[in-house]
Amino acid sequence: MRIIAVTDIHGRGNKVKELLEHIKGQEPDLILIAGDITHFRGRDAAYNILKEFINFGKPFYAVMGNCDGRDVLELLEELHISLHDKRVEFNGVGIVGIGGSNITPFSTIWEFSEEEIWEILTKNYQDGDIVLSHVPPKNTKVDKTFVGTHAGSKSLRKFIEEKQPPLVICGHIHEAIGIDEIGETIIVNPGPLSRGHYATIDFDEEKKKVKDITLEKF
Repeated sequence: MRIIAVTDIHGRGNKVKELLEHIKGQEPDLILIAGDITHFRGRDAAYNILKEFINFGKPFYAVMGNCDGRDVLELLEELHISLHDKRVEFNGVGIVGIGGSNITPFSTIWEFSEEEIWEILTKNYQDGDIVLSHVPPKNTKVDKTFVGTHAGSKSLRKFIEEKQPPLVICGHIHEAIGIDEIGETIIVNPGPLSRGHYATIDFDEEKKKVKDITLEKF
């Protein structure tokens, strides 16, 4: 199946419209949104973004980011698209999600302790599932900030090392666009949609394995 992975929209509805126009010919099976739908705004701002995906007519799921308002998760639940602390199956592939981030120096809206991150991941995951996480794993290409520090989650890193999910989609660190690997796990940070970035992922449902990932920009 073909997955379009996006993250860090930060309220840029114009970029969502451009993306959806751009991918019309690609016929994605599923869109996964890795958080920061808004920029410190609530459910109304989030709905203005999400309605574009609804109108596009393709299945999609999302988690909230650390910059989404406290009521954004409630909206995702009401729309039946939330993956935070949940597991769904799509085309026979399990997908588990965790929104927010690990603790930051900035006291943003949705932050979790490493213990909470570990608990959410381990209680929902089944072998072969895709993971949709706003925060990236620690000490990878996809969590390195401009100043060179690694700002990802230690618990997500440990989880990947132990469970080896086939695919982890993340965001949060805008400058850390890229693809990395931990063992057999492929990790992708598509880059912020607010700047025109996204990723196209071809995933083999039967083998539970990534066939191809392309980082895209429009």
